[in-house]
Amino acid sequence: MVATRRSGARGGDPPQEQRTKVATDSFAESLRLLRTRRFGTFCFASLLSNLGTWAQQVAEPWLLLTLGASSLLIGLDSFAAAAPVWILTLLGGVLADRTDRRRVITICQSIQALCPSVLVILLLIATVQPWIVIVLSAIVGVTDALSMPSFQSIVPSIVDRDNIATGLALNATQFNLSRVLGPALAGVLMASVGAVGCFALNAASYVPFIWVALWLLPRGRTSRASTDTFDRRQFLASMHDIAGNPHLRGALLTVLFTSTLCGPLTVFCPILVKTVLNRDVGDFSIAIAAFGIGGISGAIVLLGISARRDRRRVSSWFAAAYGAVLVLVAINPWFWSLPVLLMLAGISMTISNTSANSLLQATAPPELRGQTVSLYMLAMRGGISVGSLVTGASVHFFGVREALIMNGLLAIVAQLAIGRRWLRSRPHMSQPVHQ
Repeated sequence: MVATRRSGARGGDPPQEQRTKVATDSFAESLRLLRTRRFGTFCFASLLSNLGTWAQQVAEPWLLLTLGASSLLIGLDSFAAAAPVWILTLLGGVLADRTDRRRVITICQSIQALCPSVLVILLLIATVQPWIVIVLSAIVGVTDALSMPSFQSIVPSIVDRDNIATGLALNATQFNLSRVLGPALAGVLMASVGAVGCFALNAASYVPFIWVALWLLPRGRTSRASTDTFDRRQFLASMHDIAGNPHLRGALLTVLFTSTLCGPLTVFCPILVKTVLNRDVGDFSIAIAAFGIGGISGAIVLLGISARRDRRRVSSWFAAAYGAVLVLVAINPWFWSLPVLLMLAGISMTISNTSANSLLQATAPPELRGQTVSLYMLAMRGGISVGSLVTGASVHFFGVREALIMNGLLAIVAQLAIGRRWLRSRPHMSQPVHQ
């Protein structure tokens, strides 16, 4: 139904006032959702867990640099953490649809908590080596691939269907808030006690989220269609239906190319800061925190966007903008402007990926939501794994600036081509596309 611009009996609201009212209502609904016991507790526990994750994200590449690791090894570390999604994330989607998601999340999170704990011990006895860090990253990658579809399916399972987009935006907000606070904590810890403090914080941060998974999340299977026997043909048919929808396919391709070409920005930011701009770990933590501030800003912008807005257009344009910002980061000669550019990168990434994710989850039927999310995670995490490995080789042979410039230009071209086809596709019969 097309909204009319004509005035009603009382003259109606001017278009600007209407837009302001929609934005105000969206923010009010967001606050109401955040105050609910189940969703609010989930967001708070996720924030604490992500604080530790981002503290380690700052400490780990810097630790590898101090251990003498090359750009190839840094790229390999990121590849090891993300590559398992190519093999295991679809299995994770099946687990999300057919088993108790609480159990999947709890087991995987417990295994992940052991990995930073091992690094703490090795750092205390001064026996840590780059290969050990990479192996532990691979273990975290395997458990992530198996549990992330269950994790990503939590929000739609604890909020009403009409609040899915709002819940995802709030979840993105807490995630990016951790991107600000986590690196800030990492900067303090590394300046005082060293990298061991960041790994210890990460190990401890798993505890509250595991508690939430055990006591607050829905119990048992969420799919009524689940059976005791796995039907491979039905599984492949479901994957074909999801990928065959032109709107969902466009969302997945947008996320895939964004992750592959632009995702390595944060992976190789330590090299850019330390070797090109000649700055220390404190400046690196500031730069990563700026990326998180941008992510928060992007999530807040999304909270004010009407649910009737075409998410394809939003996702596509901001994906292309992300590529443009990547080029600017690569040619930028000053550190003081790097946080500003990374903030713009965070805004672009969050708006593009969250818009694509909300389109995917709002469209998928409940019994296929886990598998749909698994394809989203495959595009996002799998793209980062391949992009990090290839970009690591490019950095090794050409330099970090040149590698990022090539990635940014390719991202712009790819996103414009994908967006053009995506916006021209016909609406899927179960997905009314709002203009």
